[in-house]
Amino acid sequence: MPKLGMEPIRRAALVKATIEEIGVQGSLDVTVAQIARRAGMSSALAHHYFGNKDQIFLAAMRYLLAVYSAEVREALVAARGDPRARVAAILRTNFAPSNFRPEVVAAWMNFYVLARTSPRAARLLRIYHARLRSNLAHDLRPLLGRGAGDAAERLAALIDGLYLKQGLTGGAPDGPGAVRQLLAALELELK
Repeated sequence: MPKLGMEPIRRAALVKATIEEIGVQGSLDVTVAQIARRAGMSSALAHHYFGNKDQIFLAAMRYLLAVYSAEVREALVAARGDPRARVAAILRTNFAPSNFRPEVVAAWMNFYVLARTSPRAARLLRIYHARLRSNLAHDLRPLLGRGAGDAAERLAALIDGLYLKQGLTGGAPDGPGAVRQLLAALELELK
């Protein structure tokens, strides 16, 4: 007999195990059995909740995006309507310890690869990019006028580039160093 209320707990455990396993392996070459083992359950149960590995991985990315989104909203509230502070808050949030740790960077790297072949992953990635650019452009507009969209695009590309660099070089992520580079780029945009 199924334990009532266990599904959300097990789903969350599988999502977190997926992120951890991809971080250990460094790629999507993980099996549902490995993910399930890390979560402390059977692969049959993982298949029951998600269907296949891609669905588990998409759920993991939705989780990471939800964490990121909540942190951005919190940072924007703290910036209190100052456009420059709001842009800086968005940039900092991308490299906060919760968003810029080895297993999360590995998940993002693999998410980009999956988006090339999976329409669902591609859609999720497009939504993330559109939201990031929109948030940046909204607060850059009072500072740059019509150039806000292009500046937002360049800053978003720099964020992607810093994640890519981290993913390829490995080692401990340097979030403060990445933020320094982004803030320097922001200053160049504002000159």
